[in-house]
Amino acid sequence: MDNFVAIDVETANNEPSSICAIGAVKVIDGYIVDRFYELVKPEPEYYFRHFTENIHGIGPADTENSRCFAHVWNDLEPFIGNLPLVAHNKAFDERCIRAAFRTYGMDYPDYRFYCTLQKARQVIPRSYLSSYSLPYLCEFLAIPFYNHHDALADAEAAAKVAMAIL
Repeated sequence: MDNFVAIDVETANNEPSSICAIGAVKVIDGYIVDRFYELVKPEPEYYFRHFTENIHGIGPADTENSRCFAHVWNDLEPFIGNLPLVAHNKAFDERCIRAAFRTYGMDYPDYRFYCTLQKARQVIPRSYLSSYSLPYLCEFLAIPFYNHHDALADAEAAAKVAMAIL
């Protein structure tokens, strides 16, 4: 794929709509041309699970002055435009985005959504990887990757994986 937006969300807890960070990377003609990142105040006032806070390092103090999903998405929507979306484990990211759309009474525009995790499982034999998770996949593909579970870092890694295997 040469033109798409890779996207990643982090959540405050097990509730899919509790998005607390969104990262997105735009790829045009096979090159990363732009990046988007914003912390999101999960609403209604979702609690942050200690478990998820330990994974991504985002807590209530980080998002208390952040905008809610609906306002953040208003800025992200023109960034995406008509491009398809890509995520590593699209099932998670798409479920969370759809849940947030429902929470805010927004109409989901049925983005074309591709998954680097599904594609990796199709094209890379299991014997080559101990896991298809983003860090292992990036290592296998020789893609530098740091700061796993940072929404922007994960989106950029997914973009690079997509350019390699989609």
